[in-house]
Formats: sequence, structure tokens, C-alpha cells
Amino acid sequence: MSEHSANPSATAATGRSRAVKAVIPAAGLATRFLPATKAVPKELLPVVDRPVLQYIVEEATQAGMTDVLLITGRGKTSMVDHFDRRPDLEARLEKKPDLLEAVRRPSELAEIYTCRQPEQLGLGHAVGYAEHHVGDQPFAVLLGDEFVKPSEPLLPAMLELQARTGGVVLAFFEVDPADTTRYGIASVEPAEPEFNDIAEVVKVAGLVEKPKPEDAPSNLAVLGRYVLPGRIFDAIKRTKPGSGGEIQLTDAMELLRTEGVPVHAIVYRGTRYDTGMPLGYLQTVVQIAVERDDLGAEFRKWLTDFVNSDASGGPST
Repeated sequence: MSEHSANPSATAATGRSRAVKAVIPAAGLATRFLPATKAVPKELLPVVDRPVLQYIVEEATQAGMTDVLLITGRGKTSMVDHFDRRPDLEARLEKKPDLLEAVRRPSELAEIYTCRQPEQLGLGHAVGYAEHHVGDQPFAVLLGDEFVKPSEPLLPAMLELQARTGGVVLAFFEVDPADTTRYGIASVEPAEPEFNDIAEVVKVAGLVEKPKPEDAPSNLAVLGRYVLPGRIFDAIKRTKPGSGGEIQLTDAMELLRTEGVPVHAIVYRGTRYDTGMPLGYLQTVVQIAVERDDLGAEFRKWLTDFVNSDASGGPST
């Protein structure tokens, strides 16, 4: 593994470079999961038998991005180890081909590069550390605590839209109006008709961080996927600390928008898994477990019996 990459960018039909590199900021302390995350990075918490981070890397590679930069922090080297080879373990699994394939798969997904963020000073600050790796080319940012269902991909449409506009591309999902205080909420307007063939595209007029329901401009919340032009790095350098005293990526994107950079978003209607909080993490584990061919039927039966049982664990009467 290396700190740098020389992979050339693919070129879209528009003549603009198409993003081929993915950046995953994963240096946070994950305080919501303490004490479990004191020694184990939140990104490596298992969803059945694969860590969250592997699902995210798989999402990137499914979209054709096999160059992945992890922005790591102190105590998180095990994230990189997960995508490395383990010849000793592989030798022990020679007579268990299914397990051998599962163990080898992470190392075969993508070229994994790393960069350390010494202090956690905001998402914008973290993304800024990718400049030397990415250069002036467009790239994708995938937050390390959510991912989408593989059969309902999001990134390919985002990459296509960014290649056409050359600007910032976000992803939104609908939330209950009562929940707007938990998310960044978008103000939107209709997008240009030429983008209708890509997906459900809107033009972004502004973003409001965690507004009250009565103040929210819509019920469209920001999903943790971004496709950004290389000029975002200059905007980050010019962005002053904002919410929480941190350098916010939202503020840097808003700066570009006010300077005329187009900002669009795709409204995602597929399945989103959110592992950023304990409840969402547990829901993700259950959802994926019941859909597994090898576990689903038996687990669903057990889950049904459990839900129908009383608090003591005995059968309901």
C-alpha cells in the first residue's frame, strides 16, 4: 500500500474527467459506540461477517472506483490491515474454499492508500488531506458510517452527473419532517431538463444544518456521498471554522456555489443503511441478516419468535 497513486482519470463523453478515486474519511473517535470503539475502529464493527468499511469499499468498486484513500487517525491502523493479505491465515484455510475466498476478497477489491489526519477538526479538514493524492481531478467522498444496497446503487449516477456538470454533486434522501433537526436539509429547485435521463436530479439552492421542522426548506436530507471537483481543496483552505468550531465541508461547498460552481443532487429512493448510531447499526445488522441466503430463513424465524415472546424470553400467552 502507498501514499500516492498515478492512475489516470477516465474521460466522460463531455470531455471532462470522470472521478475514478474515492476518499473515505475515517479518523473520528466514534464516541457513540464507546467503550467498544476504544480499541476497535467503528468502521470495523461487523455487519454479520463483514465490517462496515468493507461494504463501503465494495460500493466504491461497484461504481468502478478501485483507487481508495482512507483518511485515518490514531489507533486505526487495523482498518488498513483488513485490506491486506494474510498468507498465514490463507494457508490454514486451503481446505475451506468459501472461507478462503472471503478472507482474500478484501485485498482484491481495490488499491488502498492511506493518509493520517492528526487532529479531527471537521469533515472539510479531513477531506483537505486528500489533495496530494487526488490532485485537481474530481473524486468521490464516501462517509464511513453509511452505505447503500448493492442492487440499488447510487454512485454511478452521481459520477455521471458530475462528469456532465463539472461541479459539486450531492445525494439526498427523504426524511420525516419531524426528523429534520437530525440532518443537513437542502433547499432545492428543478434541475436542467438535460439531466432527466440520469436519475431524479435537483439543483441545490442552499443547505441548512439541522433546522426545526417549521424552518426546514424541504424534507430532503444530505446522504453521506459527495462527488467533488478538484477545486474544492482551494475552497476548504479559504473556509473558516464553522459549526462546532470545525472546518465544515458544507461551508466549502457553499462557498463554491456562491462563486458560480454548479451544485446538483440526486434524490436517492433506494435502501440506505446508517451505522452511525447504535440503533441504526443494529437495524442494519438485522436487515442484512434476514436477507442472507445462508442465514435469512432461520434468523427471520428466530426473530419473529423473539418479538412475539414476553420480556422474560418465554413464549407469549
